[in-house]
Amino acid sequence: MRSKIQRSDQEWQALLSPEAFYVCRLKGTERPFSGEFEQHWQEGIYHCVACETPLFSSLTKFDAGCGWPSFYAPIAEEVIEEYLDRSHGMVRTEVTCAVCDAHLGHVFPDGPEPTGLRYCINSVSLSFTPKSA
Repeated sequence: MRSKIQRSDQEWQALLSPEAFYVCRLKGTERPFSGEFEQHWQEGIYHCVACETPLFSSLTKFDAGCGWPSFYAPIAEEVIEEYLDRSHGMVRTEVTCAVCDAHLGHVFPDGPEPTGLRYCINSVSLSFTPKSA
């Protein structure tokens, strides 16, 4: 695992698009059904847009119908961190990148087998590398 990346807000703003900064650093959420990867089904790996850490495989992606890319498992447990999120009058589990602390989305206990989990992730917090032919 890579060591923790720490940057100032100004450094993150210089590296990220305004939308990615809003979601990844300010814990925002993109509008449902608006993200580039919501209905993206190419085989490959989804990375953290802020630090390029591999986070999710297309092999664990599924259509949850919720408006955001959904996965039933990360590539490895150590690439994400989970935190209790009591914002907006709800109790949820926030998911962040373990390397740079970028807000990715939330995880819910209503996903498919084999995990029963749904990692509901903002498209703007991800980049994608297609599988090599």
